[in-house]
Amino acid sequence: MKNIPFIDLKAQYHALRDPIQDRIQKVLEHGQYIMGPEVEELEKKLAEFVGCKHALAVSSGTDAAVISLMALGIGPGDEVIVPAFSFVATAEVVLLVGATPVFVDIEPETYNIDLKQMEKALSPKTKAIHPVSLYGQTPDMDAINAFAKKHALYVIEDAAQSFGAMYKGKRSCNLSEIGVTSFFPAKPLGCYGDGGGIFTNRDDLAEAMREIRVHGQKSRYYHTRVGVNGRLDTLQCAILIPKLERFPWELEQRTARALRYTRAFKELESKGVVTPTLAPNCTSAWAQYTLQVNNREQFQKKLQDNGVPTAVHYPRTMADQPAYAKVGRILEIPVSRRMAETVVSLPMYPDMTDTIQDYIIEQTLKALS
Repeated sequence: MKNIPFIDLKAQYHALRDPIQDRIQKVLEHGQYIMGPEVEELEKKLAEFVGCKHALAVSSGTDAAVISLMALGIGPGDEVIVPAFSFVATAEVVLLVGATPVFVDIEPETYNIDLKQMEKALSPKTKAIHPVSLYGQTPDMDAINAFAKKHALYVIEDAAQSFGAMYKGKRSCNLSEIGVTSFFPAKPLGCYGDGGGIFTNRDDLAEAMREIRVHGQKSRYYHTRVGVNGRLDTLQCAILIPKLERFPWELEQRTARALRYTRAFKELESKGVVTPTLAPNCTSAWAQYTLQVNNREQFQKKLQDNGVPTAVHYPRTMADQPAYAKVGRILEIPVSRRMAETVVSLPMYPDMTDTIQDYIIEQTLKALS
């Protein structure tokens, strides 16, 4: 079998072609390409889906986090606790506002921030925690929020990979003061370009972030804050609206595909292969289906030779990136470094057929036999 996609966006588009094209056509006709009516419509639907009071559509997941940090007043002289194992934007946004990232290790079971290390990371400069929901499930947000409350810290939930996931009956993005996500095309809910969202129940933060999103503008040409150009284009909002309507079904399909993978790979545990673990009271958006394997390069080559794509998220910790190694505080991160050497993700998307998944499973079992 050839040309298996890692993520099949074309199949998803074909299923939604008519409503997406209708929505795009409406934008072309009214011509309000910036902050058109579809922006407010999407924001209302996103807030309803997540279950929070305010949702803001912004230009990317990275800008969502930057705007959030700015609204909280975090900047030079402050420190923000982040997991060492994540996409680089997690630390990048901290540096962009002039603060310092403090890298802590992750849990080997969930790939999320190690709660025990947060205590060690504290200093008089600590102002916030930026926990990441890696691969699709949230960390223990009750414990993180309790720790933050005890030490008077802010929490910004990085839900770039967990939009749609549940934690103790609540949606990801509604588990702390601020939740941020990405609508990058490959994410669980993606637009057709860059995009992101911010979520909060606090009126004051929502107002501040709306102003920051438009150059710090409170009213036309009246600027009360320093801001950024962080708006999400109307066309992207028009695309996300029909995609959001299909999204609950897609989450179900992602879960079904993940369970099917895990059942098939149980026999590999004796050979040192580790399948994903869901924490109690959690569901996952399954942004990735990630294994831990030995001899990763050899495994990937065998799959590639048989038409199965793979990806590594991520081959190097943020703390070990050349641009970041000397600009943050780094705690002991042995788990993060081990994961950077062993994790590998298989194709995962809601429109995957049984035939394609059976072939992926067959080739994976052969490559690891």
